[in-house]
Amino acid sequence: MSKFHFHRLFRRIVGQTPPAYIQAQRAQRMRDVLLKEGNVTQAKLAAGDGITSRFLAEADHASGMAASTCKRDGNLMQIRFAWGKSVLGSILVACSARGICAILMGDNPDALLRDLRDRFPQAELISADLEFGQLVAQVIAFVEQPGVGLALPLDLRGTVFQQRVWQALSQIPLGQTMTYTEIATRIGAPRAVRAVASACAANPLAVAIPCHRVVRTDGNLVGYRWGLERKQALLDIEAAWASKCDAGRE
Repeated sequence: MSKFHFHRLFRRIVGQTPPAYIQAQRAQRMRDVLLKEGNVTQAKLAAGDGITSRFLAEADHASGMAASTCKRDGNLMQIRFAWGKSVLGSILVACSARGICAILMGDNPDALLRDLRDRFPQAELISADLEFGQLVAQVIAFVEQPGVGLALPLDLRGTVFQQRVWQALSQIPLGQTMTYTEIATRIGAPRAVRAVASACAANPLAVAIPCHRVVRTDGNLVGYRWGLERKQALLDIEAAWASKCDAGRE
C-alpha cells in the first residue's frame, strides 16, 4: 500500500500517527529503564538515537518525572499519600510535587498501598500529615457529592494516546455515559476501541478521570478496575446528583 494509505490506516486503528506512536514507545522504554536501573545514560541509549531536549521534555511530561529524579543516588521523587473512608470503601490519595498522581479505591488499604508502590517503584512514599488529610477529605466529598467538583491539580502520567482518552473522559458530563466506541470516535480513532478500553483500565485517578462513565454499546457495565459494584454506585450517585440539579434549575 502507499505510504499515505498506511499512515491513514495506522492512525485509524492505533489512534496515533506512526511518528507519534514511535515517540510514545521510546518514551515508555526510557521510563522503564529509568525505573529499573536508575541510569539516565542507559535509558537514553535504550530509547534510541536522536535524543533531543524536546524528546526529554515530552518524556518527562508523559511519565511525570524528570530523568534525573529516577537516579538511585537518593534523589528520588517523593510522593505523599493518605487513606480515607467513603461510601465506596477505602480510598488512597497520593500526591507528587505536580499534583494528585493516584486515587485508588478498594476494600483493603494494604492492597492499595502495594498498588501505589507498583506504580511508582523508585519513588519515596511518605505517609502524609494532617494537612494532607484535608485534601483526602476533598476527594471523598467529591466522590459522595460529585456536583461540588474537584478543583485540585492533577499529575497525569501516560502515553500520548492514553492522555487523549483521559481528556475525552473528562469531557463526559455529570450524570451521562458514553460508549468505548463513542470515545474512540471522539479522539479520531474509531477502530481503536480496544486501545480505548485499555487506556480506561490504566487510569490511575479514579473518579477524577471518570472512566466509570464509559459503558458497552448495549449499555451494560464492563471493565472497571475497582469493581463493577463501585462503577454502578458511582453512576447512581452522579445520576441522583444531576437529577437534583435539574430539578433545582426548574
